[in-house]
Amino acid sequence: MTRLIARKLTVLAGVTLALPFLASTAGAGTTPAPVAVPDSAIHASTVTVGGAKVLPTTRTVAHWFGTALNPDNGVTYGFNMVGADPSHEQSTTITADIVPVNVVVGGRTFNGTNVVQPTLDSPVFTANDYSTTPFVTNSLDGKTNNSFTTGGALSSDNTDNQLEDATMRSQFNKQGTGYHVLLNPVVHDPITIVVPAGKGTLIQTARGVVAGDVNVTWWAALIQNLDNTLGYNDPTHLPVYLTNNVMLFGGTDPANCCVIGFHGASEVVGLGTGSGHGTGNQLVQTFAWASYVTPGFFNPVTAWALQDIHPLSHEISEWADDPFVNNTVEPWLTPTAPQYGCTNVLETGDPVVAIGFAKGANAFEQGPTPNGTQVADGFYHPEDEVFMPWFMRLSPSTSQAVQVGTGGRYTLMGSLNPYAGFKMPATGC
Repeated sequence: MTRLIARKLTVLAGVTLALPFLASTAGAGTTPAPVAVPDSAIHASTVTVGGAKVLPTTRTVAHWFGTALNPDNGVTYGFNMVGADPSHEQSTTITADIVPVNVVVGGRTFNGTNVVQPTLDSPVFTANDYSTTPFVTNSLDGKTNNSFTTGGALSSDNTDNQLEDATMRSQFNKQGTGYHVLLNPVVHDPITIVVPAGKGTLIQTARGVVAGDVNVTWWAALIQNLDNTLGYNDPTHLPVYLTNNVMLFGGTDPANCCVIGFHGASEVVGLGTGSGHGTGNQLVQTFAWASYVTPGFFNPVTAWALQDIHPLSHEISEWADDPFVNNTVEPWLTPTAPQYGCTNVLETGDPVVAIGFAKGANAFEQGPTPNGTQVADGFYHPEDEVFMPWFMRLSPSTSQAVQVGTGGRYTLMGSLNPYAGFKMPATGC
């Protein structure tokens, strides 16, 4: 996962935020035609933004510190995770401040407000039974995704849980106990962002689905500034900036797409706190941005699961396992996500981007794509998530037992993940 240190932009504070000083540079007249990009040219990825060190007295999201020994290299790694130590079997609830972001790019508006209710109705915030799933990502050759196939048993004893709660309980083999990591969503007024010319455009994939495409560095700086200017932001909460089918590109080429989400952390300067450097009680704000993906934007054969809340499920899981963007592990590499290369970060979603399963009933945008392709299937599509024993090269895994065979699993999907590399510990670079 790429780490961004974003430049600072000047934005206005307020509950409903428009950026009129950007509107004058956004261009006028008719909406330009989207740039057509082939499926082979786009690759879903994520980044992290910033990072912060914390002390036990730091004012930030509820978290705990632990250590794990990697028997492969003999190193004991320390890590912070959201919630309470699973061994205590306690429940933690974190307020998630949902900030809808309406994005105007290339003369077209992508309303984050439109996807607030579908997101609230999704497994991210509603309780579901994870005992089974009807469909999962398929692979015919064990190397690449190939649409979807029939699911099966998923995670027993997680029968009335939010998605991340079920994920954390399965990761630490605490399903059926009092251990919980819960999110309490609070929706705020929308923010409107007008993307200036040169910082964004429109792109269209083979099925006719159009997305906003915005420069990643510009966007990351904007989100960081919102963290420091929105009056309701609280370092003990998780701000979630929600957009609708807005992707990010790196460099100057809009075809260098598509970042679908990020999470980050930074010391808060301002809001009456002065410098972020203090005696241990400084504020550290964690945050996440994710885009709700229109079905059919990504190829339904190679990325069936990459629709609706897939990016948000990715970022919430990575935030929970690496809230301050400083958990490191022995370097790993996986052929399922070559876009990340060789990396030493504990980012649970990166190895399994576009691998997922069906859960919950989704009634939003379930019709065919503009070219008539039926991709939506009436479900939400959470991402599979890799567990700590995979990164730590533990064998057997200490997570929830696999559905087929013996021993613990290495991802939430366990035996339903179609790739052999996730039925064993990670391999090196």
